[in-house]
Amino acid sequence: MSRRSRRQFDARPVENSTLIYIQKFLSEFSPYPETRAVLVNQATDEIFKGAIGNLGKIKGAPAFIAFVGNIDDPNIQEKVGYLGEGVILEATASNLATCWVGGFFRPEIASLLAGAGKKERVLAVTPIGYTREGLSFEEKIMAGFGRNHQRKPLAELVSGLEETNWPGGVKKALEAARLAPSAVNRQPWRFEVQADNITVAVDNLNDSYNISKRLDCGIAMLHIEVAALDSMMKGQWEFLEPPEVARFIFTEGFEPGARLDAPR
Repeated sequence: MSRRSRRQFDARPVENSTLIYIQKFLSEFSPYPETRAVLVNQATDEIFKGAIGNLGKIKGAPAFIAFVGNIDDPNIQEKVGYLGEGVILEATASNLATCWVGGFFRPEIASLLAGAGKKERVLAVTPIGYTREGLSFEEKIMAGFGRNHQRKPLAELVSGLEETNWPGGVKKALEAARLAPSAVNRQPWRFEVQADNITVAVDNLNDSYNISKRLDCGIAMLHIEVAALDSMMKGQWEFLEPPEVARFIFTEGFEPGARLDAPR
């Protein structure tokens, strides 16, 4: 499955059977009790803003999903990132176009439409719908602005054990995290590999674009876990103090001391 962010939609309604499936998924996929995803099945143009004027504004989407979190939770940003990426990947698998939007939307309108509670806040949203084949001219401009397909090499992102000593499955998990989306492709995550865990941290504590870097790291966390599962490795997340975000501790399918190139 491949995915690209889309900002221009053709406005036709999402098929009812797809809406029912997505709603069912949202009710079942609840990794953290402090977060929730809310499907709003109505036109979305009023909640979106452009990066420069109307440039980059989401247009024509018939529905959106709001990612809501309890702001009293100190780890709410990464939890919402994790939840939201799981939802976006499922929507993509359902042949819907999506786009992570964390800064250029009107949270007060989104919160009203999503029914956010007193201690809740809509931290990000994604439009959902259908698009034409190929990127529009404006989407190509925004893709160039964000340099969407340029990714930092793992050598710039990873510390800890030398790669030759990484346990089997770790490189696949890190490659998946490296490809995760982030605000304007800033890729703020850093990874430390130890014998039985991967720690995710931010590059620094200076957020940008009015979007928490910890939310981006939550997206990368989801990628790490899914890729690890694909290598038959399970684990659990331990949340940490800034600038660290969380540590994925292997619990199953993991052999201490097993090298990356060892047969499994």
